[in-house]
Amino acid sequence: MKKSIFTLTLLLALVGTGYAQDVISSSSGSTPHQGGFSNEIHVNFVTLIWFGSLEVGYERYLGDDYSLEFKGLINDRFGFNNEKNGKKYKTNSLQASMNFYFGDGSKGRFYVFPLAKIRFGDFEEPGDNSDIVTTDMTAFILGAGAGYKWELSKNFAFGPFASVSRNFSEDVSDRFSSVELNAGFNLGYRF
Repeated sequence: MKKSIFTLTLLLALVGTGYAQDVISSSSGSTPHQGGFSNEIHVNFVTLIWFGSLEVGYERYLGDDYSLEFKGLINDRFGFNNEKNGKKYKTNSLQASMNFYFGDGSKGRFYVFPLAKIRFGDFEEPGDNSDIVTTDMTAFILGAGAGYKWELSKNFAFGPFASVSRNFSEDVSDRFSSVELNAGFNLGYRF
């Protein structure tokens, strides 16, 4: 519970500091005084619907072609693994990335991003003799990804993304793979 409160407080503090500076939207090329936006909050609705995993992000545009993004992942899964046959993920994550946008599209642009992520929590599954086997999922993760973001209305943006990352935990690598794939489709609100 304390970790959830800390995460929520951190995200609210980041949003609050977002109002401190005037910067540029990801593709509009205009300052906030001319109708552009410098902040975006988004949700990955694919993982929310498919897995019940909540992935909420805050993106702060620092210039025409780059932004800083923070994500909180509640009920974070390793890749696209499910919870069938008695498996249970009790994991959460915090992720930071730097997004670099390419092109001059007025309706959307491609972007790439390096990421750093910290996952904490446990994975439980049935073992032999009806025992519960627990794997410590705490790991530091580095990776990279790419995506596309459409900006079809004044305040809303959406688009797909995918990433590949490497965890640095022997416990996680022994039970799962060292390499993890992630993908989704974000729906965001700009302000």
